[in-house]
Amino acid sequence: MSLHSIDFYYDFGSPNAYLAWKALQGTISRTGLAVNMKPVLIGGIFKTTGNSPPWQSAANIKSKLSYLEIEMKRFITEHHLTKFKFNKFFPINTLLAMRGAIVSQELGIHNAYISSVFKSIWENNEDISNRENLMKLLNDDGIDGCKILKATNNREIKEKLKKLTGEAIKRGVFGLPTFFWKDEIYFGKECISQIEISITGENK
Repeated sequence: MSLHSIDFYYDFGSPNAYLAWKALQGTISRTGLAVNMKPVLIGGIFKTTGNSPPWQSAANIKSKLSYLEIEMKRFITEHHLTKFKFNKFFPINTLLAMRGAIVSQELGIHNAYISSVFKSIWENNEDISNRENLMKLLNDDGIDGCKILKATNNREIKEKLKKLTGEAIKRGVFGLPTFFWKDEIYFGKECISQIEISITGENK
């Protein structure tokens, strides 16, 4: 059993959540870190907290937009995430996929599910907001897309996603990706290295 664990709040629609998830695999292999994946709705977080996505808040600040692109390229290079492609359907409606994430957790196939969906969006340029397309993409990866999408209609699944989103906001989440280690909040993909340094220091 891992001595260390973090909560990872994510929404498939966040490119930085994808990049963080990919980069985190290295930290997991080096430290034995356990990750508790927390599916939430980024739109609900933005609406409740009064926040907005970086591409929107920086829309009229050309130099800031340019820097955000530079920072993303640096992260991609540092972690060798060469399969990343910015999705042509962005911004993406992820409500269905996030409900599917809740279903996949209950079925015990969450790791396979998030791998499939993240890959479809941020590597293969797919539109996962379309029910039929998402079902096909899941089926192609050996996941029962019909079973998962049928379950997304269940009231319990819808309410659980809302509850997780509400709990995230209460913990202080204002954007994604957000992590909690020892109940301390870390925001943004760059924080992964900070978390790893802290864990490595404790393990000495």
